[in-house]
Amino acid sequence: MPKFKYTAIDQNGKQKTGSVDAANQDEASSKVSAMGLMPTNIAESSGGAAGKSKKASKAKAKSGGMNFGKVIKPEELTTFTRQLATLLQAGLPLLRAIEVMIRQERNLRFKASLEQIADQVKSGNTFSDGLLQHPKIFDRLYINMIKAGEAGGVLDVVLSRLAGFMEKAQRTKKKVQSAMVYPIVVVGVAVSIVVLLMVVVVPKFQTIFDDMLDGAALPGPTLLVVGISNFLRDNIIISMGLMVTLFFAAKFALKTDLGSKCFNWSAINLPKVGDLVSKVNIARITRTFGTLLSSGVPILQAITITKDITGNIFYTNALTRIHDSVRDGESLSAPMGREKVFPDMVTSMVDVGEETGELSEMLNRIADNYDEDVDNAVAGITSIIEPVMIVFLAVVVGFIVIALFLPIVEIIKQLTG
Repeated sequence: MPKFKYTAIDQNGKQKTGSVDAANQDEASSKVSAMGLMPTNIAESSGGAAGKSKKASKAKAKSGGMNFGKVIKPEELTTFTRQLATLLQAGLPLLRAIEVMIRQERNLRFKASLEQIADQVKSGNTFSDGLLQHPKIFDRLYINMIKAGEAGGVLDVVLSRLAGFMEKAQRTKKKVQSAMVYPIVVVGVAVSIVVLLMVVVVPKFQTIFDDMLDGAALPGPTLLVVGISNFLRDNIIISMGLMVTLFFAAKFALKTDLGSKCFNWSAINLPKVGDLVSKVNIARITRTFGTLLSSGVPILQAITITKDITGNIFYTNALTRIHDSVRDGESLSAPMGREKVFPDMVTSMVDVGEETGELSEMLNRIADNYDEDVDNAVAGITSIIEPVMIVFLAVVVGFIVIALFLPIVEIIKQLTG
């Protein structure tokens, strides 16, 4: 009998891994659930006949070109979720609603996934069981909210909340991305101008200097500029290779624990930038946490899922400590108040939410407030970046121009002397 490896969450919100013997993934999922665990990923172990079958299916998928790139864009998944919620709210049974979505879906890869999910539902499995077979499309947040909706008999409401959550998350992401467009363009223009000066303009001035100064020593700034220019012209391949190497070295460094920690620390401590990063993270955490709680996900599981969506290790570590404290019997606000990454205002509002029994509503209210603050933070950063970039470009180009004109002054003195 094939062996399936599983990843699941127990009643305390802890992640568990192991393996079970089952005829197929559906039976494996049922066995894991019977153990009191909530499965988040189930995959057939490699090796033996099962492993060969799995490898063969992978090879077949690759030969058909069906496994490369993202199956579906986040915007398309949001639209699917919103439309499915609308169909269910209109009174259509789940299977009928999925079949309607399959007929109108133009993305062939996502359509194939929906057909497999529909087959799971036809076989008597739950919608969430079908989603579990496609972890590259539906993440833990999505699947666990669907599980909660199925358990409470409010799948249409949960899908609507999930669609709203995804829409707001994408709006916040686009705001941050739009703030980065201007500095990237300015840096690109600055680099292009400097390279043009170094490769085209400086060599022409160097020829003039050689002819007019009769081998006289050049000023220090001019020697520096000429040296960089000669290196770039004579070592184009090395220069490009050096830039590519630095790029990949930086990416590798960010994947290490030390590099990631340094980058994340810088991100939350830089003036203005740190304010934006903090607001984005708090909005994302409170929105995710509040949506999970309002959908019926237990608090410990909600914290575990929420910490997976944070992009900053300091917030992830803070949520891990909060999870352990809540598991040990503390309220949510008490350990949150001990974490420096959460402002006092957030902690106070969470405390009020716990006292009034409206924690999920309060968390979503915090997220709404911070979404508005993100707009102000983005505008503040943009207003600062513009003059900084202009000054930076002026200093670099001005230094090159001055370095080139210093020998010209000497030439003029010789001609008028």
